[in-house]
Amino acid sequence: MLNMFSVRKKQQIKEEGLFVNLSHIKYALEVEKTQSIKRAAENLFMGQPNLSRAIKELEDSLGITIFKRTSKGITPTPNGEKFLHYAKKLMYHIDEVENMFKTNRNEKQTFSVSVPRSSYISTAFTEFSKDLDLNKQAEIYYKETNSMRAISNILQKDYRLGIIRYQSTFDQYFKAMFHEKELSSELLYEFSYDALMSANNPLASKDSIELKELSNHIEIAHSDPYVPFLPLLDVKRAELSEFVDKRIFIFERATQFDLLTNVPNTFMWVSPIPKRILDQYNLVIKNCPDNKKRYKDVLIYKKGYNFTELDTKFISQVNKSISEFK
Repeated sequence: MLNMFSVRKKQQIKEEGLFVNLSHIKYALEVEKTQSIKRAAENLFMGQPNLSRAIKELEDSLGITIFKRTSKGITPTPNGEKFLHYAKKLMYHIDEVENMFKTNRNEKQTFSVSVPRSSYISTAFTEFSKDLDLNKQAEIYYKETNSMRAISNILQKDYRLGIIRYQSTFDQYFKAMFHEKELSSELLYEFSYDALMSANNPLASKDSIELKELSNHIEIAHSDPYVPFLPLLDVKRAELSEFVDKRIFIFERATQFDLLTNVPNTFMWVSPIPKRILDQYNLVIKNCPDNKKRYKDVLIYKKGYNFTELDTKFISQVNKSISEFK
């Protein structure tokens, strides 16, 4: 973590007369992330004058200006963007080397993943967690969020894996971002949404439903969709049904189940859900042939990243969960 770097022993590299303090590089990356000397200094547990001095020393050693002040805060210069791009790669590889040779690497189980709000994935994570070795330390991070934050978590917050969800029609936008951010991607699952609702819903007895039958219903929806290079308004327009004009927007899944169970005439568009969760909350899934939108769940990770044993176990559980619906 960046806030630990200030207390580590200083590491330095020297090549062709260029003398760079690695701590200063880490400081610069924190300034880029926060776009503020003040916030970066707070995160690094150091004074603003000391941080400013460190950035100036780094700029002097490189012979470039890394940051400039704008109305939006502190932003990189063109030379700064080039430097920071390679700095991120450098720090990633240094962290890999450190982790490789830590004396306790085999004593601690570590795993991190960012995922969409999906019951079949959370079920896979539950099964994955059952196999953790209780004789070893464990540090496990499972973050449910949207695609933008999942990508950001991998690029900036040391998450190793991500699963992102998007409409198949947006494939080109996401593939362009994967290329730009140097991320590898693997398709896990492609599907159409079904309507999730209470077993007491008036539509629950039907084998399938039409979109127009949902016009007097309240849609439960997640309020933070994301597609790279597209305005949020256009993304929401593409995601939301034209047949519904009543919506409750939420950010987490526990509330969605409570609403669907207890608020009459509510529904939600969802990926496949395991039967035990449907039974637990007295919910049913209804096919809607009118809904032609296709979605992809895609595994992402940094190019060159080697899966750990826990990574492989989690992905295996996800694929096992998917197989139940095919």
